[in-house]
Amino acid sequence: MSTLSPLAAAFRQTEYPVGGHGRRNLDVLKEVINELDGTVESDIYGTGEGIEAFQAEMAAYLGKEKAVFFPSGTMAQQIALRIWCDEAGIRKVAYHPLSHLEIHEEDGLRELHQIQSILLGEKDRLIRLDEILELQEDIACLLLELPQREIGGELPPFEELVAISAHCRAKGIKLHLDGARLYEVLPYYQKTAADICALFDSVYISFYKGIGGIAGAILAGEEAFTAKSKVWKRRHGGDLISLYPYYLTAGHYFKQRVHKMPQYYEQAVELAALYNSCHLVTTLPRVPVTNMFHVRVALPKDKLEPILIALYEETGVGLSHFLREINEHTCGFEVSIGDCYARIPKNELKRALERLDASLQEVNWPM
Repeated sequence: MSTLSPLAAAFRQTEYPVGGHGRRNLDVLKEVINELDGTVESDIYGTGEGIEAFQAEMAAYLGKEKAVFFPSGTMAQQIALRIWCDEAGIRKVAYHPLSHLEIHEEDGLRELHQIQSILLGEKDRLIRLDEILELQEDIACLLLELPQREIGGELPPFEELVAISAHCRAKGIKLHLDGARLYEVLPYYQKTAADICALFDSVYISFYKGIGGIAGAILAGEEAFTAKSKVWKRRHGGDLISLYPYYLTAGHYFKQRVHKMPQYYEQAVELAALYNSCHLVTTLPRVPVTNMFHVRVALPKDKLEPILIALYEETGVGLSHFLREINEHTCGFEVSIGDCYARIPKNELKRALERLDASLQEVNWPM
């Protein structure tokens, strides 16, 4: 018996899913492994020619001295903050109220490392420069997420990042980048990854979100920092006997997709405009600044679900497999543009959004 929700089941049957790179199944691994020489030696406990070459490649891409491959970003970021707290002798770090560390990690930073989080700013907007300048708490590290996923992928002006970096360095505060989607901000800023990372003392990037690998992350910084991170990686159980399924797929899809980020960004802007032309629909932000944005519909979840299911069955275009309740009158979902978008015939996509608009205009719901 399927455990999928009716919406997810209908989405799975669509010919044209709008977001992402496609189904996450064994083909993601097979596409890579089948092209490789089966006699190539695997890494062993984080060492070996393959993993070390990949780490060096990522360090160069990010403009940092060294980089270390981790099985997860959760592990990498907690370790980065632990190192900075130990060095400063201060058990406090600051970040946005909707940071991944705050809402998705079961209080790992506090329970495992006894580090207190200082929440800066409001949940529905970016941290502001003046809030950082006016912070009275002594903190070891400030974490910034680019883009800020939970509010639609918003980004601060690059000049503000420069000012924040200068302030932190003047105050002796380490600046850490949650760059899980770092690649996705480059088209908007018109900067290289190294340009942005130069403002930060440590950087984390992911390989399964915008890149579409199986799992894995890189933590990068100065050599002394990464040497300490390797010790903590061992303590956390992150030195698996072999990590090659992860870093090999990471490297493969990185090369395949990192140069497509401008295309994904342009397509996100195009799609958001189509959504904003629909009755009861708005996007956050209205004009995306990355290939990711949020869609909000002024209907309860139980009213929108049957509309989407009917739309999927009629058009074969899948908009989302999941709806999040925003409040009793509004629900929404996240869109992240990848390879799938370009496979959708433009006339089919236009027809699906026109059908959505028509269906929403027919809804009898108090506004």
